[in-house]
Amino acid sequence: FLVAVLVRKFKSGTGALLLWMTMSSLFFYGFWEANYLPIILVSIAGNWSIGLWIRHTTGSNRIPLFMGIAGNLVGLGYYKYFDFLVSNINTAMGSNLLEMDLILPLGISFFTFQQIAYLVDTSRNLTDKTNILEYAFFVSFFPQLIAGPIVHHRHILPAIHRGESFNFSAEQSLAGLHAFAIGFFKKVVIADSLVLASSAVFDAADAGQSLSSHDAILGTLSFTFYIYFDFSAYTDMAIGLALMFGVRLPKNFDSPLKATAFIDFWQRWHITLSEFLRDYVYIPLGGSRKGMALRYFNLLSTMLIGGLWHGATWMFVFWGGVHGVLLVANRGVRALITFPRLGFW
Repeated sequence: FLVAVLVRKFKSGTGALLLWMTMSSLFFYGFWEANYLPIILVSIAGNWSIGLWIRHTTGSNRIPLFMGIAGNLVGLGYYKYFDFLVSNINTAMGSNLLEMDLILPLGISFFTFQQIAYLVDTSRNLTDKTNILEYAFFVSFFPQLIAGPIVHHRHILPAIHRGESFNFSAEQSLAGLHAFAIGFFKKVVIADSLVLASSAVFDAADAGQSLSSHDAILGTLSFTFYIYFDFSAYTDMAIGLALMFGVRLPKNFDSPLKATAFIDFWQRWHITLSEFLRDYVYIPLGGSRKGMALRYFNLLSTMLIGGLWHGATWMFVFWGGVHGVLLVANRGVRALITFPRLGFW
């Protein structure tokens, strides 16, 4: 941070600062596992090049966009879903295909979705011309790189082009420290305490011990609040760190446990993922434009994809399917009944 401030003070423009920030972010990423640093470097270079190809493609040629999306999904599928697929083939077919025991590169789900959105928006002429250094910073910026939020190009690149980022004002630094401190407290004091309570109950159940209703409720509620405070804590810290550098990241949670309906919940929980699934999965599938039946099918399909994105297990697929069914039911009830006074729907 101090080096960034000094670079900003003694170097005009943003080139030197972007270079320092990008190199620092990549060092931060490679510090965990240097062998996976080439993956994000190839991903950045490849997607930026395809973005240029798309920008210079005229007419209805969709080949570069298709290749870009396919390349991103193949990379994500190989590292995140290859062993899951092989395991299921072995179970279904009685085969003995070898799993590769691949270690999932940090943040690959986030920077893959981030870059797919960039390519799609470039094909729609919604992105500005971006050089490789700006693009590398956009993808690798360390506060959001590992666990989100999913940053859209409109959240970062236009502000850089307008010279609104990296102001390093005292007001922004204090606001960033405040947000970071809140997130740190939520993680260390609240989330880490709740996980102890939930783990004790789940470990007892795994050991075959009989649980009372009180213990079951305690374990369920503790885990529910742990998930929220742990995830939202990281988002708060990411937003705070970014703000210290004069970069504004998008809000990712809006009191989701206060939601009064499942539609309301998904407008408050992991907002950047909800927006991505809506704009780049649900709407391209047809959204609500082709009748109620297809609308509900598209909604359920989108949530199944969202569940699988969370993790390569059938539990997450089931979780996504359950939320899809609940959203379909919520929309169905909305279509039949309104509650103007209560506001539940």
